[in-house]
Amino acid sequence: MEYYAPRLRQYARELRKNMTKEERKLWFGFLRTLPVTVKRQARIGCYIADFYIPSCRLAIELDGSQHYEEAGLEYDQRREKAFAEKGIAVVRYPNNAVAQNFSGVCEDILRRIPAAKKTETEN
Repeated sequence: MEYYAPRLRQYARELRKNMTKEERKLWFGFLRTLPVTVKRQARIGCYIADFYIPSCRLAIELDGSQHYEEAGLEYDQRREKAFAEKGIAVVRYPNNAVAQNFSGVCEDILRRIPAAKKTETEN
């Protein structure tokens, strides 16, 4: 059975209620319409992924400025290692990419989802 730190449950709920502007744009403008399940602020072990697609084991992270500071970089490395140990790939996009190149971010995510590609070719 998967271990989840108990404190993460409430924290994940708070993060879902208080999404960043970029998370909100990506969720409402793209991710929630995909033909696969996408979880927001998903608990994975002792960490929370911004978005997680269980069917292809893909975590999507949107990075603000704190992710480029030393402490943020170290934390992200530990988290990515923990995800990799569970067979989960991580793709990262800086917040400004969502704001300035939204369609490019969406296309990149779509390319990484086999089920979405299959559905797209069937239509």
